[in-house]
Amino acid sequence: MNAEELAGLICRSLQRSPAVELDGLGVFSRGSRGRITFRPGKLPRVFIAYAVEDLECAERLFGCLEQWGCAPWLDRRKLLPGQDWPHRIQDAIECSDFFIACFSDNSVNKRGCFQAEVRQALDCARRIPLDDVFLIPVRLDDCRVPARIQRETQYVDMLPNWDAGIARILSIIGKQRRRQG
Repeated sequence: MNAEELAGLICRSLQRSPAVELDGLGVFSRGSRGRITFRPGKLPRVFIAYAVEDLECAERLFGCLEQWGCAPWLDRRKLLPGQDWPHRIQDAIECSDFFIACFSDNSVNKRGCFQAEVRQALDCARRIPLDDVFLIPVRLDDCRVPARIQRETQYVDMLPNWDAGIARILSIIGKQRRRQG
């Protein structure tokens, strides 16, 4: 879809509803005089990477982040039928403010999408200032965190206390957002 087609879609949608939200980007709305305005989103965008066996934990994390004012991205919640999912996931990672990698016994030795997403996040992290936080590794169980991650990044344990792990993640996100002010 090109920019002109997108603009047409937004205009047609605004004829049926008062506002159109583009996930993670912001909201288009039509004022009383018919003028279309755009309000950029200010919520921290957080990509959640997980192994399919850990979907329940990823969903729980999604809910906690959403409840605390973040804009989490989880494939099962955000991908639409018919979308080119590899391309959409790549875009979502690159547009995220933070990337949470959910490490577990299920994910650390599994080949596939989770590993590719973590590698892409590491590439994205290379492009941001060294003092900024992008990758937030979390341990869902008593697994071994990959040496490369453990060597360069502190991880958050979600066990034995899930709420303490969530508080730590939110603290990291909050501090980073204040720094970027």
